[in-house]
Amino acid sequence: MTTTAPRLGNALARLLILAAALLGTLLAGAAPASAHAALTGSDPKDGAVVATAPKEVNLTFSEQVAMSADAIRVLDPAGRRADTGEIRDLCSGSVVRYGVELRAGLPDGTYTVAWQAVSSDSHPVAGAFTFSIGAPSTTSVALPDQAAGGGLVGTLYGVARYLSYAGFAVLVGGGAFVLACWPGGASVRAVQQTVVRGWLTLTGATLALLLLRSPYTGSGKLADAFDLAGLKAVLETKTGAALTSRLLLLGAAALFVAVLFGAYARRTDPKEKKDLAFGLGLGGTVVAAGIAGTWALAEHASTGIQPGVAMPVDILHLLAVAAWLGGLTVLLVALYRAPSVERSAVERFSKVAFGSVAVLAATGLYQSWRQVGSWSALTGTRYGQLLLVKIGLMAVLIGIAWISRRWTRRLADPTPREAETTDEETGEETAEETDEATAEGTDEKSAASGSETSGTSETSETSETVDPARAAQLARQRAAVATATRKRERDADPERAGLRRSVLTEAAVAVVLLAVTTVLTSTEPGRTEEEAGRSTSASGPAAVPDRPVDIRLPFDTGGVDGKGVVRLSLDPGRTGANALHIFVERPNGKPLDVPEIKVALTLEAKDVGPLPVAPDRIQTGHWSASGVQIPMPGDWKIQVTVRTSEIDQTTIDKNVKIG
Repeated sequence: MTTTAPRLGNALARLLILAAALLGTLLAGAAPASAHAALTGSDPKDGAVVATAPKEVNLTFSEQVAMSADAIRVLDPAGRRADTGEIRDLCSGSVVRYGVELRAGLPDGTYTVAWQAVSSDSHPVAGAFTFSIGAPSTTSVALPDQAAGGGLVGTLYGVARYLSYAGFAVLVGGGAFVLACWPGGASVRAVQQTVVRGWLTLTGATLALLLLRSPYTGSGKLADAFDLAGLKAVLETKTGAALTSRLLLLGAAALFVAVLFGAYARRTDPKEKKDLAFGLGLGGTVVAAGIAGTWALAEHASTGIQPGVAMPVDILHLLAVAAWLGGLTVLLVALYRAPSVERSAVERFSKVAFGSVAVLAATGLYQSWRQVGSWSALTGTRYGQLLLVKIGLMAVLIGIAWISRRWTRRLADPTPREAETTDEETGEETAEETDEATAEGTDEKSAASGSETSGTSETSETSETVDPARAAQLARQRAAVATATRKRERDADPERAGLRRSVLTEAAVAVVLLAVTTVLTSTEPGRTEEEAGRSTSASGPAAVPDRPVDIRLPFDTGGVDGKGVVRLSLDPGRTGANALHIFVERPNGKPLDVPEIKVALTLEAKDVGPLPVAPDRIQTGHWSASGVQIPMPGDWKIQVTVRTSEIDQTTIDKNVKIG
């Protein structure tokens, strides 16, 4: 039974459509700028109500961040700047804290703190919160809906990141495939084009990242990509230095590619070819490791725990990915464009791929522990969930690779006739000189066949002598027909067709895997997300209690009709806004009308307060206030001052636990 391999054009079209759709889904589903450096605390705290205006606002982060001159802005209820604009570095030891001084004489009301910075792993992070002086008020401040690093600029930046990873894999993996697995592929035009396109893709993506970096971490406006001042500022950052270094290393990589497909491809002496291969392998490894290092020095590996171990591990991980996925890409191209690729080359790549998977497993295990840290983060954070998807895709990819390995064992070596025609097929795509060689070969065959049909031969020879251009055209036509015939024969080989299909499927899964990896590198690590959540939980709102806070406070002002009971209710009795109701009753339980009643809240353990509350009289014996802010949980002292006449008043208090 004859098995026909899928057509190259349709197969690659399906692969590209699948890659684009899945990449778009992954990028659309990811937060455009996940907070890799999390805000773990602030002074004043989010939602706090302070009696007097603080001198400055301080922000504490989970890791080191880069702050611009306008990184922290404090806006009054009318939207005007309430800070001096001078960022203060308050970092001490492992504590990462920055602050900004406030102007003197700020009026009461609700103030908004908006901040934006760049985390040490190169990703932008931003946020906002409010605090109130005296009492909460309405505010006209409108914060932007777009997250830091989002919008069109964020999308373009994410696509450029994906293309840079893909270009690196094809460039490095393709070169390694030729040197280690298939030296004959250095003279195959399709292989040359694939590796060169990998270099062009990585170079173009790196330039795009460099230009988009300023708006990506700043304004979010695409027009700012061509702002020279912004570009200059980017070049002074760690990420800018890494991208610039990558461009310089790509210059060395261009020399490597030129020698590989030039001098190396033309060498015929085995010893010279072996010596040149050793030099190319050594130099290429150094350049590839350097390019991989530009990611390790600027992203996740350079921050967090054990950066000295994480960066070399990250470089090994990237090189293993490139050797596997880049080599797989070149193998796929070779199987379609140069069907006579030797079985030995496929077997050698199978061994390289196995070694790459082993390195990926070891380095990936370490990276997973470092970035996730716990089983709860593996299932409860976005980073952990994406990591599980990546692990699943890796398992699928290994399964398909196992199938490809079985096809390789069944693959027969090319026949001598196929081996002789390989160079003819390759040259037919690339150079005029090969056309001439083909024409000569065809002429010889025509002359040989002329012994049987002398009349036809004589006519042909006379025509070729008279019109060489016509003879060359006929020779090319005969060669094209012969090539098409040989390709049909090879495509009918079920083993080779099966290998093509399995490698194509493997490449499709690899494209998706690379997309998931790209999104993963721009997602907040699970360990950081959990730590930030614990910090917020420690200082933020607690769970809502089962019922509001209700207390009874007997009082005696000492004057006429000065005895009674104050019933106070705080609903819902938690941090944040609460409704306060006060009922003043006589000893017999009937309502008592008093001239004035005041309330103050104090958290002595944190030196917060007293926070005054001025309730409004609703009716006889009933007072209330809405929006009473409890800034943080703790043991709060509630003080109630009751005045029953012009000169008779008393203050009573009681401690209650809130949160």
